[in-house]
Amino acid sequence: MLTSCDAGFLSQLSGLLPPGTLAAPEPRYLEEPRGRLAGQAGAVALPRNVDEVSVILRACHAAHVPVVPYGGGTGLVGGQVATTGAVPLVLSLERMQAIRDIYPSENVLIAEAGAVLADVQNAAASAARLFPLSLASEGSARIGGLLACNAGGVNVLRYGNARDLVLGLEVVLADGRIWNGLKRLRKDNTGYDLRHLMIGSEGTLGVITAASLRLSPRPAKQGAALMVVTGPDAALELLALAQDRIGGGISAFELIAGMGLSFLAETMPQVRQPFAQAPDWMVLIDLGLPEALDPTDALEGLFSEAHEKGLVSDGVIAASLAQRKDFWNLRESIPEANRHIGAISSHDISLPLSEISTFISRAGPELARINTYRINCFGHLGDGNLHYNIFPVAGVDRRAHEQERACIKTCVHDLVHEMGGSVSAEHGIGRLKARDLVTYGDPVKLAAMRAIKHALDPHGIMNPGAVLVDGEM
Repeated sequence: MLTSCDAGFLSQLSGLLPPGTLAAPEPRYLEEPRGRLAGQAGAVALPRNVDEVSVILRACHAAHVPVVPYGGGTGLVGGQVATTGAVPLVLSLERMQAIRDIYPSENVLIAEAGAVLADVQNAAASAARLFPLSLASEGSARIGGLLACNAGGVNVLRYGNARDLVLGLEVVLADGRIWNGLKRLRKDNTGYDLRHLMIGSEGTLGVITAASLRLSPRPAKQGAALMVVTGPDAALELLALAQDRIGGGISAFELIAGMGLSFLAETMPQVRQPFAQAPDWMVLIDLGLPEALDPTDALEGLFSEAHEKGLVSDGVIAASLAQRKDFWNLRESIPEANRHIGAISSHDISLPLSEISTFISRAGPELARINTYRINCFGHLGDGNLHYNIFPVAGVDRRAHEQERACIKTCVHDLVHEMGGSVSAEHGIGRLKARDLVTYGDPVKLAAMRAIKHALDPHGIMNPGAVLVDGEM
C-alpha cells in the first residue's frame, strides 16, 4: 500500500536535505503537452547531485511514498504525471545539468540527466564531435527523460535509438542504492546488461542520474533534398534505391503527407513551403558525407535515376546549409501545426517496412466507417515509425469527436498489431498506453516485466501507473 506525500513525510525529508531542495509543485510539473492528463503532487524535489537523489529515494522507499521522475516534461504518453492514487513526490533532475567530461579521442561524453539535449549537442560540437539524437523538443527535453523512454528522433536510420547511443549509466534504484555504471567501454560482457534494462523503463525501475554517451565524427559535408513521390510504396522503393547508391551516408529519410503541408499553410503561413501546390506525398532525405563526396552530386544522381523509374515527379535539392535548415524547419513544424489544429487521436506506431504502404491504404477506409476525418501521416520512414494522427474536418473542434477517440485508437492499433507492428514506436507507454500494453503485449514478456519490477521496486513506489497497469505489478 502506497502512502501519500503529506506534510509529515515532507517535514522528515526536508531534515535530510539541504535547504531549498523541496518546493511546492508549479503547474508545469502537473501537465503534459497534449493536455490529456492533469497530475497531482505533494511537493517537488530538486536534488543537485546523485547523493541527494539517493537520500530522497531511500526515504520514499522506507515510507512507501510514490515517486514520479521528471525530466523536461515533453513526454507525450503521460509518463510524467500521476493522476490517481497516493499523492506522489515529483523528482525533477533539472538542477543536475553538468557535462561532466568529454573524451573526443574516445567519442564519449558524460552528461548528467538534467542536461538539455541541445546543450549536449552543443558540447559535442565544441569538441568537433556529433551527438546525433535529434528531435523537435531538443531545446527542452532532458537526457534522463530521453533515455528513460528510449527516444527515437529523425536520425535513427543511421545512428539508432537512444539506447544505441549509451555506453554506461549512473542510476539510483528504488531503495536508494546507487549503481555506478558510468563506463566508457564498447565491450563489457560481464553478465546482465542493466544499462538496457533501465533505458526505456520510463522511471519505473530507478532514476537515471547520468549517462556515458556515444559520440560520432561530424560529417564533413551535409545535404538535403525534398522529393515528390507517387505514394508511400514509391517512397519505400526510393529508400531502397538511396541505400544502394549512397549507403550509410543517409542520416534521415522522412515521409511527409500533403495534409501536413496544408495544416502548415492553415496555421503557420510563415513557414516557407517548397512547392507552389502541396503534393500528396514527399520525402525529406538528409545526407552526411565525408570530404571526398559531394552531397549535391549524390542527390542529383539519385533523383535522376528515381525519376527514370517513375518513383519521383519533382524535387528540390538544398543549394546551401541555410536551405537545408529550411527543409528541416518545415518538417519539424508539422507537429506544432498539428497542435494548432487539434488531433482527436494521435498514434506513434511502427510497422515492418514492407507493410507500411498496405497499412496506409487500409487504415483510411477503416476509419471512414467511424466518421469523416482528416488524416496527417508523417514520420521516420527509414525505421518504419509513423505518426498517424486523426483530425476533425475543417471548422470542427476535436471535442465534438471525443466520444469516438477510443474507437479510433482501437481501429488503428488493431490494424497495426495484425500487421506485426508496435503501438508504441518512440514515445513509450507511459500511462496513456498502459492498457494497450496489456491488450497487445506478449503475456510471457509482461510476466517477466512484472517480475523485474517487483525485484527492483518491491513497494511499487517508482512511477506507479506508468508502463504496467496499477495492481498488475
